[in-house]
Amino acid sequence: MLSDRLAPGTRIAVRREGKRRGRLVAAAAAAWLLFVVLHLLLSGRFWLWLVPDLVPPLVYLAVPLLLVAALPLTRGRARLWCAAATAVSLALGAGRSGLDPAALWAGGGPPAPPGAIRLVSWNTEYWDQDDDPGRFYGLMKERHADVYVLQEYLNWVDGTPRRIDEQARLRREFPGYHVAVLGELVTLSRFPIVSTAPVGPARSLGPGATWDSAFALGKVLRTDLRIGDAIVSVYNVHIPTQYMLDENPLTPRFYTALRGRAAAREAQFRGLEEDLAGNDRPVVVAGDFNSTGAMGEMRPLFDRLSSADRAGDSLMPASWPAGGPVLWRLDWIFTASLTVHGYRLLDPRGMSDHRMQETLVSVPAGGAK
Repeated sequence: MLSDRLAPGTRIAVRREGKRRGRLVAAAAAAWLLFVVLHLLLSGRFWLWLVPDLVPPLVYLAVPLLLVAALPLTRGRARLWCAAATAVSLALGAGRSGLDPAALWAGGGPPAPPGAIRLVSWNTEYWDQDDDPGRFYGLMKERHADVYVLQEYLNWVDGTPRRIDEQARLRREFPGYHVAVLGELVTLSRFPIVSTAPVGPARSLGPGATWDSAFALGKVLRTDLRIGDAIVSVYNVHIPTQYMLDENPLTPRFYTALRGRAAAREAQFRGLEEDLAGNDRPVVVAGDFNSTGAMGEMRPLFDRLSSADRAGDSLMPASWPAGGPVLWRLDWIFTASLTVHGYRLLDPRGMSDHRMQETLVSVPAGGAK
């Protein structure tokens, strides 16, 4: 061995360096295992964990793989400990990595029958505020969707949301569509809207509520659509963000705001879950959840509904930020009592920081009336 040919002092230094590196790897494996366990215990339950929740989900797979690559730096019992800790953290966290291995062999959903419904969901990033309106509306019309579920129907000026009124243009651009609006949420449908209903905190809005109130509380809009002989409930969702990029985490104000946003998010999620629990119709729940699949707040939706990306063909169906390395999945489409035939994420061509979601669904024979 090379160390046997070195001078005694050098051999001691080499051994010490080897032990130091081994301890670092062991400490990293222990720290990561602790992080994963705390994530499982605290995500969706403790407001302060919204900060660690911001990590890209891919780290739940990437970090254990890096630790595996570093195992040769350890020896003896330290190596066994690191291998065990890494295996446990991988087993606990890999399912939260955002990867969809089934996309490699599943190849999408079953073939779409005639009359399948095309639904597009998109966070427009302040509508057409910084875009050419013709390109903006043209991008949506290219999809020829039967239902559009749109968020951020507003402008943002000097750090403040501003109401816009594009309903006349919407009716020109999408003739024959039915339109429902709540605050910043817009749902367009070729099918008749038989009823609309605010969900969760928005139920407290009275008939004369201001737009500012609707913007603050109206983060879930339910529209019941008559599709053939069935009534399908479409939920347009925009869960409030947990963090604004210009906020300083070294100030008390940051944590006060974080706790307030956590409460607002919880109220919206709870309202959505309660409404779904009382709804036995086929449903589509679509929009910008500002939440990854790794976050505990999403667990009740995964338990109750099916994610449409199971019919997709992307190994990593991430949606944000659309203009850079797309590492986070914040936009989702869920269904119940519907067949999903396809799902994909589309390039917004620079007009939003969110990718556009598109899915094909059909109502099984005998769908709920």
